Amino acid sequence: MLRNVQRLLLLTLLILVSACSGYEFRGMALDPPKEAPDFTLTDFDGRPFRLSDHRGKVVILFFGFTNCPDMCPAALSNMAAARRKLGADAKEVQGVFVSLDPDRDTPERLKRYLTAFDPTFIGVRGSEAELAPIVKDYGVTYMRRDLPGSALGYTIDHSTFIYVIDAAGRWRLLFAHGMPVDDIVSDLRYLVRHGGA
Repeated sequence: MLRNVQRLLLLTLLILVSACSGYEFRGMALDPPKEAPDFTLTDFDGRPFRLSDHRGKVVILFFGFTNCPDMCPAALSNMAAARRKLGADAKEVQGVFVSLDPDRDTPERLKRYLTAFDPTFIGVRGSEAELAPIVKDYGVTYMRRDLPGSALGYTIDHSTFIYVIDAAGRWRLLFAHGMPVDDIVSDLRYLVRHGGA
């Protein structure tokens, strides 16, 4: 009898210790989290898009361009796959794509491109002058590179992180290119269900 009580107490203690240990993010966590730099651009429907208007949702933010041959489609595919795997929690996650190629990424092109990945994704664009402080605030690197002899004329080399902003508007995580979708799902689900605590 005493041995059974001891086992029960030990089991209870183990459960409490594991519950107190906290969640360990799979993405790169900002420690401490910082207020996400706010910005206003124009969405693909011609409306003002302000990041802070999406407080209350977890925002997954990516900077790219629609003519990107590999990195952008891979990131958007992973973002869309993660939302599908989230099930009911997906309604609390907003995907946002910031165009680094405003010359070619027209609103119509952005909308067609993004909604092919996920109909809830929002594409936003602005002039080079409007983009400059945003990419600086988020540490995005990008550079236009000419492609002599190519029908495209040029490409854009850019960093490939997915930025994660919690429902309180804090920049919490970076997802590196190629991070497994299940790890993305795990981190997003934690942020949705625990309010980013």
